[in-house]
Amino acid sequence: MKNVLTIAGSDPSGGAGFQADLKTMCALGVYGMTVITAVIAQNTCGVYRIQEMEAGMVTAQIDAVFDDIRVDAVKVGMVSNAAVIRAIREGLLKYGAKNIVIDPVMVAKSGDPLLRPEAVTAVRDFAVMADILTPNIPEAEILAGFPIKTEEDMRRAASVIAERGAKNVLIKGGHRTGNSAGDLLLAGGNFVFLRAGRINTKNTHGTGCTLSSAIACRLALGDTMDDAVRAAKDYITQAIVDSYEVGKGNGPVGHLAALYRRAGMDMPEEV
Repeated sequence: MKNVLTIAGSDPSGGAGFQADLKTMCALGVYGMTVITAVIAQNTCGVYRIQEMEAGMVTAQIDAVFDDIRVDAVKVGMVSNAAVIRAIREGLLKYGAKNIVIDPVMVAKSGDPLLRPEAVTAVRDFAVMADILTPNIPEAEILAGFPIKTEEDMRRAASVIAERGAKNVLIKGGHRTGNSAGDLLLAGGNFVFLRAGRINTKNTHGTGCTLSSAIACRLALGDTMDDAVRAAKDYITQAIVDSYEVGKGNGPVGHLAALYRRAGMDMPEEV
């Protein structure tokens, strides 16, 4: 059994944050562990309050995990202030963490900001630790410093982000207009577009968390970066097809749909 650690905030509605990460880890057959960076009052409609963990408490959680358990991959999600970012960076360096997937969560699906403005520079500096960085279009625009409208813009942004230190970059294309929801992977100096048609659903809460967690799981299981990203893309695509009508806003994706099917529950048709 491989062990994967998520360092992320919470989502009491269960669709995003470390709750989504743990569901993804269960679905993909690894043992999931958590370091909590913030307790967030959110649901499918929006974010209402954020209570950040003190940096020392984040450090203590990291120490507690690494002192006791082998960690085969790390996914870092919502981190809202510079002090916590520094604590995570120092902790991962201290223990020589490997297979680090950083999802630079800056804005919730509802459009609510999740990152303090003064922490943007710290995120850019932290990104150099990433084996892969997984920004969406708005996040990539912040990290690269210019608007992204076209596929050429995505290539240029990935190059800029990689030049600043990230070993590999996956720019998620779901925020682009039109029917395409393709993602751009820059890995080993090569650009690959992972193209997919847009699925007609509003239930996409937690897609970014889920995709980055899936990549971490596949890296822990021994996949190459290219194979890990492709497998994770397949997983999140099916999870969106299997999304749930939960809540009044953007519902969650179907993290555990395959397990539910095996238990005899009725689910939407597979892709």
